[in-house]
Amino acid sequence: MNTKIKLACSTAVLTLLCAAPAFAQTADPAADQGATNTVVPPVDPAADATPTAPTDTTATAADPAADQDIVVTGLRASLERAQALKRNNSSVIEAVSAEDIGKLPQSSVADSLGRLAGLAGERRSGRISGISVRGFREDFVGTTLNGRELIGIGDNRGVEYDLYPAEIVGAAVVYKTPDAGLTAMGVGGTVDIRTVRPLERKPALIANATFEQNGMKSKNPDFKDNGHRFALSYTDKLADDTIGIALTAATTSSPVQDNYFSVWGYDKNAITSGPNAGKYVPTGIDISSRSRVLKRDTLAGVLQYQPTDQFTATFDALYIKFKDQGISRGFIEALPVAANGSTVISSNDTTVTSARTTGFNSVIRSDPLDKRGDLKVFGGNIVYKATSNLDLTLDVSRSESNKRDTRAESYAGLGRAGLASQGPNNLRTWTYSPDGLMFSNNSQTFDDYSMVKLAGPQSWGGSLAPITQLNTAAARAAGIGFAQAQDGFVNTARFDEYLNAVRLEANYRFDDSFLKSVSLAVRYSNHKKSKENEGFFLTANTYPSDGPVPEDARRGVADLGWVGLGDVVAYDALGLINSNFYQRWDAGALEPDRLGDTYSIHEKVWQPSIKADFESNLGSIRMFGNVGVQGLFTDQRASGFNALVVSTLRVQATPITDGAKYTRVLPSLNMNFDLGGGHTVRFALAKVVSRPRIDYLNPGSSVKFSNNVSNVTNSNPELGPWTSRSGNARLRPYEANQADLSYEYYFASDGFVSASAFYKDLRNWNVQTTTLRDFTQFYIPGYHQAVSSDGTTIYTPATFQGVNTTFTGGLKGRVKGIELQGSLPFRRFIGALDGFGVTGGAAFTDGKLDDGSRIPGLSSRVFQGTAYFEKYGFSARISANNRSKWVSEDRGGSNSIANVNRSGQTLVDAQIGYDFAGIGVNYLDRLRVSIQAQNLTNEKDTYTDSASGLTTRQETFGRNFLLNLTYALF
Repeated sequence: MNTKIKLACSTAVLTLLCAAPAFAQTADPAADQGATNTVVPPVDPAADATPTAPTDTTATAADPAADQDIVVTGLRASLERAQALKRNNSSVIEAVSAEDIGKLPQSSVADSLGRLAGLAGERRSGRISGISVRGFREDFVGTTLNGRELIGIGDNRGVEYDLYPAEIVGAAVVYKTPDAGLTAMGVGGTVDIRTVRPLERKPALIANATFEQNGMKSKNPDFKDNGHRFALSYTDKLADDTIGIALTAATTSSPVQDNYFSVWGYDKNAITSGPNAGKYVPTGIDISSRSRVLKRDTLAGVLQYQPTDQFTATFDALYIKFKDQGISRGFIEALPVAANGSTVISSNDTTVTSARTTGFNSVIRSDPLDKRGDLKVFGGNIVYKATSNLDLTLDVSRSESNKRDTRAESYAGLGRAGLASQGPNNLRTWTYSPDGLMFSNNSQTFDDYSMVKLAGPQSWGGSLAPITQLNTAAARAAGIGFAQAQDGFVNTARFDEYLNAVRLEANYRFDDSFLKSVSLAVRYSNHKKSKENEGFFLTANTYPSDGPVPEDARRGVADLGWVGLGDVVAYDALGLINSNFYQRWDAGALEPDRLGDTYSIHEKVWQPSIKADFESNLGSIRMFGNVGVQGLFTDQRASGFNALVVSTLRVQATPITDGAKYTRVLPSLNMNFDLGGGHTVRFALAKVVSRPRIDYLNPGSSVKFSNNVSNVTNSNPELGPWTSRSGNARLRPYEANQADLSYEYYFASDGFVSASAFYKDLRNWNVQTTTLRDFTQFYIPGYHQAVSSDGTTIYTPATFQGVNTTFTGGLKGRVKGIELQGSLPFRRFIGALDGFGVTGGAAFTDGKLDDGSRIPGLSSRVFQGTAYFEKYGFSARISANNRSKWVSEDRGGSNSIANVNRSGQTLVDAQIGYDFAGIGVNYLDRLRVSIQAQNLTNEKDTYTDSASGLTTRQETFGRNFLLNLTYALF
């Protein structure tokens, strides 16, 4: 049979990457030009160290179309490659080829990974960024780049997968069961991102242009709702094909619009009498129109040198520079309701659903976001074939990253708090629904620059008590002081990280033996990550008075009509903050949780390993797999600060260091039984670990006092003003013993069905714990107090008991699941449906910890599905991803990390495209065009309250559309 394959890639990356590293050695060089005589091999054995299964001729013979010429287009060819990787690997894996990564939205590897069975993508700020594997979010997933441990630019160990553009990726493999040779392991699994190898590619120069348009118009006048991505990729071979070079440059400007709604929480005690007593009432709102733009520049290069078959040297480098900037404009305010319920309009059995507030000095928040950083990765790999049976490998690498994450606040309203000239309280009527609150009958408007003053309308400046410069004669004459002096705030977290690693490996292959090969390896890594938590209180230079927004900072108005709040003044808050308009007061000298959350974690790890690959025939059954053991010898050291406020009313920070040394032995077994006819049964056992979270290892601590009146006057220690927090540098890794059993049926080169079951016994889970503590020893009379909004009443603490938070290990739990997946090309059943097909999966996962808490990232149900048609150069597909509710994390107050409850969601994307190859028009035959639509159903991100189940936050991003043009210059 002559199998004809036409590779129709619709993006620049995929024209280069259609012959991905794992397959390019045997691929026809004409494949990228859309030739119809290219035979796609099932897999390149060099792409993986595991033994490969023989081609299944039985399934081919059973194919009703076996005697016909089959033209396989881009997606179908990529499905064959991914299926071959899955089938021939001796571990339980999922794979995605370069064609998949580039063809279905978006521009990064994150979306493609989220479509794999047993995985789930998590949308953050409008983009898929996080990935959960078998119910464990990315902090518990090892990530490698070309087999080397990869660092990210996040707060912890997890990699932000949307950082990696499709242009640099050749394939991605997810190991659900490990082998002893993996350099990075996780309780959830391991993701290996693979870049191109130029000696396995034909020369090419590809240009790619993508134009992006948000379906939701920008509600901020100084941010656009359209963007772009441009890329240029070059691959060539020199010196009689002994030198290969691959270079990629890409630049992205991608906008996001967000209608952001959130409430502070729901209070059952807000109404104490009457028919609505004890019903949930929203306590306050944070509502804004948000716009942001991600700008990402990427440079990637690979140099290969292979003068002989016995020697290969590969050097690769990656540089990513990114900047994520935005603005949030809206209101933050309380929703006070009279205690007797006289302002309640309607309610149900548990919740007040409509009411009119009793009045509040509304605060216009203009919050700029400025997050920027870069990632540099360098690697070198030398393979020397010492004999026909012995390979020696040396691999060295260095990764380094830095990130500066600034989240600022600028306050405006109808005048400074406490001044006689401050405007009247604002009254609103609100109505609750599962989509949030809708407002009406607002007593004040905030779109008039002649009325709005650039100053804090609320007395939030209690932490500024030690700043004597605020106690001026003018302030005293106006009847205000430090409590009314906070006009904004700047939160800045700085992260710096590096990872140096070297690995030596010897692999010996046996002839005519049950053992096919044995690999001995040792790896040493030196890893350090630090965080500097900075903060500054802001006081406008108009203090103690207030004043209008400067003319040169005015940008028009921002639209909050979508929630019934009309327009608000829009001004350049970041420009004012970076100028001399505000005076800064170092929060690190005033609040102890800044230095208490400043730390450095240093790890030195030795990883020796031995792995044996085996293969044998048990009658008609072919058995193959691997067995091995890896050692983990870790020395972790951490430094930080113990911080508290002392009698000088300033923060005293005492340096502290701590750490631990530990050893873990990690055995693994993967056994596979090829039953013939395309049927395979897999069984695996392993012990897996994830090293402790970075933020948990902080040895520092802080004692903090909240001077809000509501806290100071509350006698409940859990709601009072006193809190403390400390880390634990002696934590050991998260551990799990796991077992896997799966059945796979490959009925065609691009068709299969499978069912898998797994069980993870969690042996050591690190968890946040709280205890009550007596804070009497920290009390400073005259400082640990609160002041009423009018400055006339001083409150002392109602209790000296409070909550202490720290982290401990030893918690146990379990996770179990069933995964179903398949790829069904319809032509295998009905010849007239050639070109049509579906692929997808379903995962049902159950898990919890022994204390009843949920596993971060675990959705009990995850479904993915893609329906496609590809033929005659035309392609169309639609993809849906659904996951049920899960626990995630988000940035909270003082740059801290807090758990959040996310509701389930379904994201739908689609694409149509045309490949002009073969139409007979000169120059057009190298052009590919596609139109993509993301979030077709306008799905929202919803967060809920753990006690009431009511909506605490909802974000609406709208649809997104992309036009892509790809041209092969040669």
